[in-house]
Amino acid sequence: HHIFFILVAYAFFSFGQTAEIDIVLNDAETRKKVEHKTEDGKKDKYFLFYDGETVSGKVNVTLKNPGKRLEHQGIKIEFIGQIELYFDRGNHHEFVSLVKDLARPGEMAQSQTFDFEFTHVEKPYESYTGQNVKLRYFLRAIISRRLNDVCKELDIVVHTLSTYPELNSSIKMEVGIEDCLHIEFEYNKSKYHLKDVIVGKIYFLLVRIKIKHMEIDIIKRETTGTGPNVYHENDTIAKYEIMDGAPVRGESIPIRLFLAGYEMTPTMRDINKKFSVRYYLNLVLIDEEERRYFKQQEITLWRKGDIVRKSMSHQAAIASQRFEGSASSEKALSQAKEEDD
Repeated sequence: HHIFFILVAYAFFSFGQTAEIDIVLNDAETRKKVEHKTEDGKKDKYFLFYDGETVSGKVNVTLKNPGKRLEHQGIKIEFIGQIELYFDRGNHHEFVSLVKDLARPGEMAQSQTFDFEFTHVEKPYESYTGQNVKLRYFLRAIISRRLNDVCKELDIVVHTLSTYPELNSSIKMEVGIEDCLHIEFEYNKSKYHLKDVIVGKIYFLLVRIKIKHMEIDIIKRETTGTGPNVYHENDTIAKYEIMDGAPVRGESIPIRLFLAGYEMTPTMRDINKKFSVRYYLNLVLIDEEERRYFKQQEITLWRKGDIVRKSMSHQAAIASQRFEGSASSEKALSQAKEEDD
């Protein structure tokens, strides 16, 4: 038994030393990197990709012991897009799964480099790390072995771009408590891009309660699960104080809320039937008896398509607009060209 144990331990250990895999993207020098939050809340930089862009590069397999051959059952690389719900760990829902074989089963006598290319890959959703869910894209290179495979993963980040139609109706809301309070408030539109400014106005038509504080909050709501197992996580992203002190009748208060300073994602509705991320403007009034009055309104956030950098090919510009319909894809292309020129 002891001898067997030592042999197995040696096999594992020596294998740990036998080969190393490295994945290098072809355009690593020029491709833009963005910060993205990992599950533990840290931020790291990752290569940024868009829907429809090709993902290509090299897999370097380096043998550690030059004299020693590496026997394997095949070498392959995968491109995977998956959703993981934290309450259902280990169960990954793959919505993109592509494989390229790099080498047939055999022996490697020396270190080798393999080229790979996943052409015009569909990347339908934005990368997202949330409270209860994670959507990630990654490359995984695998050397299959009898005892234990050697794997290497490389995560990338995907942003989804949209161009919104000019039609973007304003929001008008009324808050009323009979005979005590009547407020009307108006926002310039209902859809905002992530670097936008929310411009609004609040009119006090009737004020008979003593309001001591008033603010607008941006609430992010992440919804995961279905049916009876739905989890909502509400997170207050921004608090914007409108006034301290009592308003008078006929007064109107302007609002300018700059979104660029806050950490937000585009609105995500029913992503692969697994989760949603929605944003709400919440008007909060507090009276002198600490009573709170609310009014909530959903807004749509989107990532603007004209932040197209040179690294983004026109083919990707078209692809990123695919789901938006043909008219806006023309628009996105001309925007992409303007940016490039």
